[in-house]
Amino acid sequence: MKASPRVVIVGGGFAGLETAFMLRSRMHDDVDLSLVSDRDSFLFKPNTIYVPFGADPASLLIDLEHPLKKRHVSFFETSVRELDPDHRTIGLEDGSVLRYDALVLATGAAMRPEEVPGLDEHSQTIWSSERMAELGTRLNQLKERTRLRSSENVLFLVPPNNKCSGPLYEIVFMLETWARREGIRDRLDIAYSTYEGTFIQAFGPRLHEVVTEQFGERGIHGHTDEVVTEVLGDAVRYSDGRVRDFDLLISFPPYVAAVPYPGLPADDRGFLKTQLESRQVIGFEDIYAPGDGGDFPVKQAFLAFLQADAVAEHISMQFGDSKFRHPFDPVSMCVMEMFDTAIFAQVPLRLTGEPDRPVEVRPDAGDDYKVGVSPLWRLGKKLLGMYLPMRFNAGEPFHAGAGWQLMDVGLKGMSGVLAD
Repeated sequence: MKASPRVVIVGGGFAGLETAFMLRSRMHDDVDLSLVSDRDSFLFKPNTIYVPFGADPASLLIDLEHPLKKRHVSFFETSVRELDPDHRTIGLEDGSVLRYDALVLATGAAMRPEEVPGLDEHSQTIWSSERMAELGTRLNQLKERTRLRSSENVLFLVPPNNKCSGPLYEIVFMLETWARREGIRDRLDIAYSTYEGTFIQAFGPRLHEVVTEQFGERGIHGHTDEVVTEVLGDAVRYSDGRVRDFDLLISFPPYVAAVPYPGLPADDRGFLKTQLESRQVIGFEDIYAPGDGGDFPVKQAFLAFLQADAVAEHISMQFGDSKFRHPFDPVSMCVMEMFDTAIFAQVPLRLTGEPDRPVEVRPDAGDDYKVGVSPLWRLGKKLLGMYLPMRFNAGEPFHAGAGWQLMDVGLKGMSGVLAD
């Protein structure tokens, strides 16, 4: 009998787990699956935005052993020590050596705040659950200080090389709503400063207009085209000589690849260079890089799912009779929490080849480009927040089955009514 192809997946995040579960769903028992992760649990990172406001970080974790075992995926809780593409092997830190017929590198992105002098020392960043919990402590301290002082300056900062600042927009809106509910809004001066030319630049003019409108209604001072050069103990300096003071600085640092892979082609930030549609690493037909570790400019969970699905289908095609019918099509979908309402965006994207603006809304997007604001979108976000952990906990892919079909119909129905 012909041996089943061996697929090794490195990374236990959105892209890695979606690839594993989708491959099992598509190829059933006709594939030998292994997953390598340096953590024993999956973190539902999009919902860490609730941690500063009281959510328990432990509630966002899914233990990997149960769903992987259920889907007969061999699990190695360790990290990669070396990669040998010529012999199709990876060596692990625990001493294991795994052979592969296809390798999926889904090790994601990390933050490098030290790129901006003083950013790590003087700002509250939002990358991890731990830092989100620290922000919660800082917000409680802020609330206490407003009893002693007439005003506090809260500054949100997006430095260059941040690849998706959506969560920081959520937190500025959530903080503003929280401050009103706590009765301290009139003592806070809230400002948002980004290096980009427009707010959430990759998602186009409609989202910029909605964010600008919401900033105006909420008394948040929004600033674009501000490139930070240095962070001091109580002030941010910019390339044009401008200075902004703060009592609390909240920042989303620059992105870099979480794991370097010497010998594989990568850009200047370590992200693996890939073919857009299949997510194959350039020059290596048997190696794939879906999700944040690849070079697609926007780092976002929904896009990671789409990339992982394309990878699973392409691998299935390589070892089966199916055709590659669904290449990666970068249509982003997101719901931005604001605590009293929410912003929905569906954005068809395309690559531009321009370093300063690597993606843009497709000129022919038409009615597929949707943005809307409604309290009902908070329900949509909560449903997604329940659906994804439920699927992964069961060892099932996000974009499959009757559950996703129902969710997809609901999202399309809501967007048809609540977004333009």
